Amino acid sequence: MANNTAPATQQPGRRFNLVRLVATCLLALIVLVALAVLITWLVIRPKKLVYTLESGSVQNFNLTNNNNHLNATFDFVLRAYNPNSKISVYYDYIESTVTYEDQTLAFDTIDPFFQPHRNVSRVESKYVALDLALSPATSKDMRVEKTSGEIEVDVHFKARIRFKVGIWKSNHRTMRIVCSSVAVHFAWYKHFDKVPCEVEL
Repeated sequence: MANNTAPATQQPGRRFNLVRLVATCLLALIVLVALAVLITWLVIRPKKLVYTLESGSVQNFNLTNNNNHLNATFDFVLRAYNPNSKISVYYDYIESTVTYEDQTLAFDTIDPFFQPHRNVSRVESKYVALDLALSPATSKDMRVEKTSGEIEVDVHFKARIRFKVGIWKSNHRTMRIVCSSVAVHFAWYKHFDKVPCEVEL
């Protein structure tokens, strides 16, 4: 009598071998991708972008007594340092605000620019507060600070950026830069203390 059970017993073994082959290929692919990422990182060695508020001033400051309305012009220069030797940065869109005690005082947009690797760029911004209504509490605090000859504000930047390595360009990413407790003096001869800024990317 012929034995018809051999093909049936061989089928599970073939299926197991196929699964093992697929698993081995997937594992090898994961290892190759991880190795490629590691080699790319070792070659590029990405470093954090560094931002410092280098100068700042306020002019035409006027806080009305009757209705707590503010008029003022703020000027700031942001120093952007790209320490990377192989990574360049496209700043496609930048918006910036000056705030005091969480109240926005003025807003500015900055022209797009390209920053090469190992480069220092200075970004100038001007903010005009025109007849801006302040809350009574904010107005009171600002008046008290003004008697000291300076006020402290926060300067925020929000940018849409892309990275460039060789001919490769990344997708857009949103970067936020916060320069906190920036003291601006009402007297032009007072020295401005540089402020390191925090970066969230």
